[in-house]
Amino acid sequence: MNIIFSKSAFRNLEKLDKPMQERIIAKIEFYLLQENPLLHAEKMKDARFGAWRLRIGDYRVPFDVENRNVNILKIAHRKDIYK
Repeated sequence: MNIIFSKSAFRNLEKLDKPMQERIIAKIEFYLLQENPLLHAEKMKDARFGAWRLRIGDYRVPFDVENRNVNILKIAHRKDIYK
């Protein structure tokens, strides 16, 4: 399984403080590099934000799964993610 960050997701991650960046990266690797990456993910009701999402504290990480790739679309605080 490969994890691919979109440009906007990478920029979102860079804006966060270092401990939060490390926490989010660690959780993404832990959850999405497993045999079944969708085990800890929730299905999104509105597919324009992504098909699946992870909840990491107050942050949300919407993503899509295509073949053996996980495409991280965005990383944002829960109050800002769906705007």
